[in-house]
Amino acid sequence: MFMRYGIRSVSMDEIATQLGISKKTIYQFYQDKDALVEDAINMEICRNENECASQQQQSENAIHEIFLAVNMTEELLQLMNPSVIYELEKYHPKAYKKLSDHKAKFLYDVIKKNLERGKKEGLYREDINTDILSRFRIGSTFLIFNPELFNAGKHSLTNVLHVITDNFLYGIATVKGQKIIQKYYSSKEMNL
Repeated sequence: MFMRYGIRSVSMDEIATQLGISKKTIYQFYQDKDALVEDAINMEICRNENECASQQQQSENAIHEIFLAVNMTEELLQLMNPSVIYELEKYHPKAYKKLSDHKAKFLYDVIKKNLERGKKEGLYREDINTDILSRFRIGSTFLIFNPELFNAGKHSLTNVLHVITDNFLYGIATVKGQKIIQKYYSSKEMNL
């Protein structure tokens, strides 16, 4: 419910109704809405970590891994109200800090490993700075949730994600990598 409607617009009464339990029962497990939001973020972080591990294992190469990650993010965007990130930052600082730490540590490591893998596979340029580009990739991906930059009425979040990813990939790819990118673009399952 938080993901679909936003955190502020979902009341504890609505959560209880949706679960078919009393609000009192929720408060037996959670002190307040803030604690419930924090637990929901913990679950989302855990799900994200499992998905990333699965993508690394099933990917054919570093570029394929990025396409799989984009597909996962695209599915999330279809279910997610863009205001969730803003509401976390403004009204639920502990939960937002957990998300920020997840980005700064786990996602940074995943992206950096992908960049190093791509270099070894000859798909990414040898001269790229993996530290800077890992931070850039995280920052640019989360920029799509900034309503001041990307008005949802003008650009779909999915389209913004695709444009950012396209420019990122082509900016780091070797000629061999560019051919792999084109292969995935032409494939129906990896349609960016």
